[in-house]
Amino acid sequence: MIDPSGLPENPGCYLFKDAADNIIYVGKAKNLKKRVHSYFRRRERDPKTEVLVEKADSVDFIVTDSELEALILENTLIKRHQPRYNIDLKDAKSYAYIRITDEEFPRIGIARRLDGSGSFFGPFVTAKERDYILSVVKKTFKLRSCRKLPKRACLRYHIGSCSAPCIGKISSEEYRKQVARAQSHLRGNTSDLIRSLSQEMAEKSMEQEFERALELRNQIAAIERFAERQYVDRQKNYDEDIINYVKSDCKVYLMLFNVYKGMLADKQEFVFDEREDVIEEFLVQYYSEHDPPPELILPSQVSDVIQDFLIRRSGRRVRITVPKRGDKKKLLDLVGKNIEISFFGGQIKLEALKNLLGLSRVPMVIECFDISHLSGTSMVASMVQYRSGKPDKRNYRRFKIRTVEKIDDFAAIAEVVRRRYTRLKREDGEFPDLVIIDGGKGQLSAARGEIGRLGLRIPIISIAKREEEIYVPGLTHPLPADRKDKASLFVQEIRDEAHRFAVAYHRLLRRKAVVS
Repeated sequence: MIDPSGLPENPGCYLFKDAADNIIYVGKAKNLKKRVHSYFRRRERDPKTEVLVEKADSVDFIVTDSELEALILENTLIKRHQPRYNIDLKDAKSYAYIRITDEEFPRIGIARRLDGSGSFFGPFVTAKERDYILSVVKKTFKLRSCRKLPKRACLRYHIGSCSAPCIGKISSEEYRKQVARAQSHLRGNTSDLIRSLSQEMAEKSMEQEFERALELRNQIAAIERFAERQYVDRQKNYDEDIINYVKSDCKVYLMLFNVYKGMLADKQEFVFDEREDVIEEFLVQYYSEHDPPPELILPSQVSDVIQDFLIRRSGRRVRITVPKRGDKKKLLDLVGKNIEISFFGGQIKLEALKNLLGLSRVPMVIECFDISHLSGTSMVASMVQYRSGKPDKRNYRRFKIRTVEKIDDFAAIAEVVRRRYTRLKREDGEFPDLVIIDGGKGQLSAARGEIGRLGLRIPIISIAKREEEIYVPGLTHPLPADRKDKASLFVQEIRDEAHRFAVAYHRLLRRKAVVS
C-alpha cells in the first residue's frame, strides 16, 4: 500500500501511478499529505475509488505555491496525460481566458479556446473572478469590447468606461498605450492598479457609498487572486525545460521540469556527486539522449561550448535564459521549492527540531510511544521510528501491556519504555537520538524515570494532544513554541503516526477476540 507519510503538507498535485509507472490519476490538494492519506483510511469507498486504490502502486507529487495554482495545474496535467481514472475531467473544457485582439484598435473580451491572433490571459478558475477582472480592466483602461466599430458612440463612452475610438476621441497611438498598460496588468503587474482601486475604495467609504466600496473591494481581491495564477501555465508556442539544483554534502540535487507550450508535462529528479562543471556535464549527457527545447531556463549561465553543443543537437539556436525577475524567475524558484521538499524536507524538519529543543546534534533516529485502550481493556502500546526525518517501518514495534491491569497510562508507558530499552541494552542495539511520548508531564516523568534507571542518557520530550504542547524535563510549563512551526508540526506528525499504529493494533486484537 502507498505510504503517504513522506508527502509534504503543501498545496500541489498528486499523481497516482501503477506498477508500470503509468499515471492513472491526477488530483489536486490544499494539503498533499492529508489528501492522499484520506484515500487509504476510508472504511467505505465508491467502486471507482476502490479500483484506483487497488491499482495504485506509487504516488508522485508537484508542489505549488497556492491551492489555486494546484487547481489549474491539475487541469493541464489531466489534459496532457489523460489518466485512466480521471474520466470525468479529461474531456472537460478549458477555463476561460481574457483576450485582447490584434487590430488597429484592439478590443477586449472572453475566449474559451486559444484560437486566433492577439494576446490571451488566464486561465480563470471561476467566471465571477474573470468577469471582475475584465470589467475593471475595461473601465480602467477604457478599452472597447464591441465586435465591430460602430459609427457613433455607445453607452459605454457616455458612462466613461470606453475611450470611443469609433468616433475618433482617441488616437491609434494613444489607444495602443492604454492596451499595453492593460496587458502589463493582466500579466501580473497589478500593484499600480490595486493602489488606484484602493484609493477609490477609501474615497467611496468616506462618502458613505458602501455598496460601491464593497464592489471595489471584491475587484481588488479578484485581481490579487489573479496574481497567484499558475506560472507553468503560461501560453507559449514553443517548449521549455526548466532546470534548478542544490549542492549539499558533496552532492548535487537537480530537478528538471519539462514544459510543453506553456503546460507542465513532467518533472525528473537526479542526484549525483559534486565535481567541477558537473551541471554542464549533466546538460551534455541529458541532451545527448533528449532533443533540446527552443529554450532552457537555468539558474546560471553556461559556456559557449555547451551552447554550440545544443545547437548541433537540435539543428537550431537554443535560447539560454537566466531570469532575475518575472514569471520565469518565479518558475525557477518553484522548481527549487520542489527540490527542497523532495530531497531536504526531512532534514529541514530535523534541523528545526534540533533548534527548538536545544539538542547538541540533529536527532537522526527518533522513537515515539503511544498507548491505546478501550475502557481499560486490551491495553496496547506502539512504538514508531523515524530515521532521517522519514518513517522507518521496519523498526516499528507493538506491545501488549503485561503488568498493568487497570487504566494507568503512566504505568503502561513506563512498562513499554523499560521493555524496549532493556532489550536494546541487552542486545547492544542502536539507541535513538530522541524519544517522544504521547502525553503530558505525567507520562513524560514515568518514561524518563525508566530511562534513568537503565543508566541511559537519551533526550526525551512529550506532546499533549489537546493544545499540542511540548514538554521537556526540568520545565514546569510547556515550551513556548508555535504549534504551527516546522518543529511542532513534525512532532505532531510523528505522534499521529504512533497513534495510528497503536489504534490499528488495538482494533486487530478486538477483532480476534470477537472471532474467538
